Amino acid sequence: MTTAITQRVFGTTPAGETVTEFTLTNQRGSIAKIINFGGIITELHVRDKNGNLGDVVLGFETLEPYLEKSPFFGALIGRVGNRIADARFVLDGVTYNLAANNGPNSLHGGVQGFDKKIWSAEPFENAKGQGLVLSLLSEDGDQGFPGNLHVKVTYQFTHDDEIVVDYFATTDKATPVNLTQHTYFNLAGNGDILNHTLQIFADHINAVNAVQIPVGSPLPVAGTPFDFREPQLIGERINANHEQIDNGLGYDHNFLINQIRYKSLTLAARAEEDTSGRVLEVFTEEPGVQFYSGNFLDGSLTGKGVNYKHRTGFCLEPQHAPDSINQSQFPSIVLRPGEEYKTRTIFKLSVK
Repeated sequence: MTTAITQRVFGTTPAGETVTEFTLTNQRGSIAKIINFGGIITELHVRDKNGNLGDVVLGFETLEPYLEKSPFFGALIGRVGNRIADARFVLDGVTYNLAANNGPNSLHGGVQGFDKKIWSAEPFENAKGQGLVLSLLSEDGDQGFPGNLHVKVTYQFTHDDEIVVDYFATTDKATPVNLTQHTYFNLAGNGDILNHTLQIFADHINAVNAVQIPVGSPLPVAGTPFDFREPQLIGERINANHEQIDNGLGYDHNFLINQIRYKSLTLAARAEEDTSGRVLEVFTEEPGVQFYSGNFLDGSLTGKGVNYKHRTGFCLEPQHAPDSINQSQFPSIVLRPGEEYKTRTIFKLSVK
């Protein structure tokens, strides 16, 4: 038997909107907590090899830090995940200017991206487990983007310790869409993530310039610190003398997944942590996954009794390539009226 989905008030925004936290539980006793502000996964408690529950995601126990200080902990990202060069793009002959919130670039949808919005939330339960349907209308002109974009994201927390994330969107005007999920994981539950073993099933990355915009042709990972085709410790080469490591201040790059075919659900990455025995597998229909090693965490943030020091969490963000809207060599992220944006990602937790 599983516990019924519970709800509680998580906080109130400065505008007076109530933020609700939903607690999902599965038959293993694992627990996922999600708030309707930003669709944020605030907690994820799964068992280690000894059967003990532990929280494996970074986050806060109150709303206030999510409003201002959070580096996208646990959040849904949109309209466009990652960076848009010079905070502008041209679509169908029209130039759209966005807010620059990452040096010269627009990052993760802008100043008030989907991570900062209140979503409508409807809990549900079925044979696979408990879940939450989140809905949002991003109006024409929101953060500078064209078109009224109707977005729906379904989180299903299965009895197999999977978080299945299904994204849907429609628009009444052509607009770029590149949704993703920005949870920071630490499978040990504390300490840095340098002793996690990581495997990424990708032969190439997008090389980036000093402001982390893709440049040139995809870079083969062979012979570089980015070769995770076989399992490697995250910390083994994270400070290597390599231009791309310098440009990312560590790992902060899009890996081009080895998919059998475009938009096929593919195992993109697998992480393991020996002390706990926990394993994370990421499956996605997206062509890439951004591996970010928590380089900007600096000890200034504390949540859930943990001080988030340098590289105490890592992200695996399924996505299209950064700056796709400005670089025609990448698969298009333009959604047009009459089309449906649809993609799936699965975060599967287990023990070895």
